[in-house]
Amino acid sequence: MKERVANNYGSFPVVFTKGKGAQLRDIHGKEYIDFVSGIGVNCLGHNHPALVTAIQKQVEKQIHISNYYISDVGVSYTDALLKATEMEGVFYCNSGAEANEAAIKLARKYGFGIQAQKKTIVTLKQSFHGRTLTTLSATGQEKFHPESFAPYTPDFKHMKANDYAALDFIDASVCAIMIEAVQGEGGVNLIDADWAQALEKKAREVDALFIVDEVQTGMMRTGSLLASTTLGINPDIITLAKGIAGGVPMGACLFRGRASDVFVAGDHQSTFGGNPLALAAAKAVLKEINTECMQNHVIKMGEKIQNTIRSWNLDIIQEVRGRGLMIGIDINFEAAPFQKACLDNGLCVTTAGLKTLRFLPPLIISEAEIETGLAIFREVLTA
Repeated sequence: MKERVANNYGSFPVVFTKGKGAQLRDIHGKEYIDFVSGIGVNCLGHNHPALVTAIQKQVEKQIHISNYYISDVGVSYTDALLKATEMEGVFYCNSGAEANEAAIKLARKYGFGIQAQKKTIVTLKQSFHGRTLTTLSATGQEKFHPESFAPYTPDFKHMKANDYAALDFIDASVCAIMIEAVQGEGGVNLIDADWAQALEKKAREVDALFIVDEVQTGMMRTGSLLASTTLGINPDIITLAKGIAGGVPMGACLFRGRASDVFVAGDHQSTFGGNPLALAAAKAVLKEINTECMQNHVIKMGEKIQNTIRSWNLDIIQEVRGRGLMIGIDINFEAAPFQKACLDNGLCVTTAGLKTLRFLPPLIISEAEIETGLAIFREVLTA
């Protein structure tokens, strides 16, 4: 397999055959606790009955019709999504990078409508917004900007998060400010709510759109349907992907207010975006996760994980932080060997930077599964 597929991932030598809830099984019958959930994609875990049923039913009806036409499931899901998020419109695509590309194009067109030179987009240092050339340009981490991919899309600037002095960096040349509600790939770095609100105010002052990338934080991952709600901000644009359709490839760029009437026919399109299969899956996901019961569960399980790890008082652990079921654990050593050791012992985890291990378990994970996974994690840390 490795010899035949582009060597872009550094995949581990394990082959999974099936999953159920927050558990996986490999070809040898070995079972694993899943604290990765497809990097936050499998929000309902593996093989969730509501999602499986929705996909099966939709496959029997139609999978794809193209965006020259409108599907019945597209109408019903869009109404539900916009009501739940309090947004006014949406562009459907296939991934988080595509959703962010759409947001960037929308912002550049918005700025151009005010003044041709209004094209700068400000993002944060340690941010991550995707792997296309433009979303890499938006990403505020030098390790994602190798010279081999240059030239990059111009007119992106990066500022330090939670830094009030950096607000002076934003002037009338800026057409948009783009942040993550929690910086995922950058290390599970938390954004201060007061600072985020001040940043939104600054965006209004210079007539720049305020974009929040919720590709990883959205869909109840942090304990609210949108993490921006927790921060007390009201973005003009919100991007979603990962957990939005529970494993079926899908992304969405939502907009409201000043951003609502910017795109017109032909401005931005996607062949597969918003196909009936993805929308049927997304509709099932939204129904399952957008409940008070799920919200309380995510918050409770997230607190259990953080409090348990802190209670160990291990010298190897520097800090534990996160929101809901998006958790980062800083350790004193490089994280990658510990990620591999966890896998060898039956626990799937991921990393977020050189010395940060990251947990993104399915939202439906049980207390018993958390306890089993944390027992493995502690054993690895103390080995």
